[in-house]
Amino acid sequence: MFATCALASAVAHQVPLWHHYLLAIQSREAPRVQDYQRAENVLLTVLEHVHTLDPRFLVDYSRDLEAFQFALRSSEDPLDVEVPLRVDAEALLIEEPEATEPGDGFEICRLGVPKEAAVLESWMTDDVFSASSEGSDKCCGHIVPSKVLRVLKDLLVAAIVHCKHHSVIPPGSLNAANLKEGQLRLSLLVSSGWRKIRFNVVPVVRKKHQVPTLEGSQLEPGFPEGTLRRIASHGVDLVPASGQHWRTSTGYLLSRLLGVLGSLPGHRLDSLSILDRVNLESWRGGSQSPGLTFDHLKTVLLWASVLFPAPEDWADLQGAVYRLLVVLLCCLATGDLPHFLYPERNLLQDSGLDLGAIYQCVERFASQPEESLRIHVTHLSPGRPPRIGNGVKALLQLPASDRAYWTTAYFDVLLDKFQVFNIQDKDRITAMQNIFQKTKTLGSENS
Repeated sequence: MFATCALASAVAHQVPLWHHYLLAIQSREAPRVQDYQRAENVLLTVLEHVHTLDPRFLVDYSRDLEAFQFALRSSEDPLDVEVPLRVDAEALLIEEPEATEPGDGFEICRLGVPKEAAVLESWMTDDVFSASSEGSDKCCGHIVPSKVLRVLKDLLVAAIVHCKHHSVIPPGSLNAANLKEGQLRLSLLVSSGWRKIRFNVVPVVRKKHQVPTLEGSQLEPGFPEGTLRRIASHGVDLVPASGQHWRTSTGYLLSRLLGVLGSLPGHRLDSLSILDRVNLESWRGGSQSPGLTFDHLKTVLLWASVLFPAPEDWADLQGAVYRLLVVLLCCLATGDLPHFLYPERNLLQDSGLDLGAIYQCVERFASQPEESLRIHVTHLSPGRPPRIGNGVKALLQLPASDRAYWTTAYFDVLLDKFQVFNIQDKDRITAMQNIFQKTKTLGSENS
């Protein structure tokens, strides 16, 4: 019934191809890190002068996680650079809006300044503050995101001009042409040698904001014991959500979780690097068309790490890539990629992407990956028969109608469909067989 040992000789022949592709990606990591560090130095120099001009804006030097992620990527998606605000966040009043306010799936709020709060005097000036007209007994006004962004934009322009005039940044490395009013992120394009790296500068309020998902146990199997609790202790920061509201930001937490996965044995991060490269070159045509981002694929890896917590799931490179592929295909088929920490938020909703076209690209790769794994057009690889037949998309739709299918056993069935299920654990095999029996009728009707 299952294809656990099928095509063993073909798999043995294909493994070097996967590793060859990975080595080609890894050979570019060191130059990418150097490019990133040069660009980051330029940006930090500018932000240091921003701080000199206005001490309310701090410089975050703890950006090792961003460099680490940039080295993993082949894609050139913008990188967020957080500018912490020098504010006593614990003294602020967190005011949740009415339920009708749009929150983009995240918790949103207004940052109120309590009356007689001497420690917040520097944030009660007209350039960042709006006095309250509601007559509240506790709140005298709010720190307004749109005003904070406007001040930060003006400071960035002044700092760039200063740094250029005093030749403290390389000529031509940075300009303020992309800075525009009304943006929730201030975009800067930094030249680093022949590469240009886009940074989105974002003001952030550091506040101990709880993350219920991290405090629970549902994600624990994918990570070492105690990891989630330590990461959750950081809290969730607040960034602009609109002109008046702030929202929770999970970027730092997700980067920390990715770093933890990198410390575990196996090919978790290797599989992410491979799919990011394939996504860039094959699915997006070298960034010529919109498509999945590195953050989409990172979320897929985080879910796959929870769904496949066993070390043996990640011991084989090809098998590790397919762990991500089955989760990604399911998300594309159902049109739902749940945020890792806020599962009720769908990262594919309102994305403007043609999910059907992307699904076809991903399924084609999963069925016959050899073409996309060529390093050069002259690199020929032997053709292989498709790994799957018709009907898989119907099987992938099941979690849309019943969330109970979002389990290891269900995804093990999909791995077996792609002939990469190589686990010997009897309990997992039994669980997979039980799920298979539930889906057998559906599969036989569409195969």
